[in-house]
Amino acid sequence: MNHKLSPSLLAADFGNLERDIEMVNNSKADWFHVDVMDGVFVPNLSVGTPVIKAIKRLAKKPLDVHLMIIDPDRYIQHFKDLGADILTVHYEACTHLHRTIQHIKELGMKAGVSLNPHTPVSCLEEILSDLDMVLIMSVNPGFGAQKFIPGSLDKIRKLNELKKKHWLSFDIEVDGGVTLDNAQNLIDAGVTVLVAGNTVFASDDPVLMIQKLKTFK
Repeated sequence: MNHKLSPSLLAADFGNLERDIEMVNNSKADWFHVDVMDGVFVPNLSVGTPVIKAIKRLAKKPLDVHLMIIDPDRYIQHFKDLGADILTVHYEACTHLHRTIQHIKELGMKAGVSLNPHTPVSCLEEILSDLDMVLIMSVNPGFGAQKFIPGSLDKIRKLNELKKKHWLSFDIEVDGGVTLDNAQNLIDAGVTVLVAGNTVFASDDPVLMIQKLKTFK
């Protein structure tokens, strides 16, 4: 199965957001990755409702929305209304994770769960069959352009082993420090969705960079 690529708009030029969205629309990318930060769960703030509305209006590909916020249950309907196609919450932010996942799916979105670098994949074993995606954070969440944490590869391998053990088909997404240098290793470890922000938007030719990131098998 060919992997998907979800360019992270956190690294886009917000002074030229329409231009960058059109670039992704016309590229070989599969999704738009949209990070939502509240300044509490992570030490940073990111896009809010007006920006996501604008993204949805312009985007011709699915919105892969990653909530890095406390109490995400309060906002599931809100992000459905904004146009999220995939909604990912953090394991560390959900008291009743199964209920949260069921709510996301009842509203017609695909449901993902993200794990911070310190959280083992074993925490998800009892709920993996309910998930459409698991997002492995390969940096500490909150800021772009961070260096990849090498131990993330072993974590991805462990998750992929669980996926195979239980005959499951959820996507394994990785976010943080994804580059041309480590993309092949990530895919070999079991990743099916690459999130790339700075690698795409800071390159001299973002369309070509997206094409290169899609060529790995």
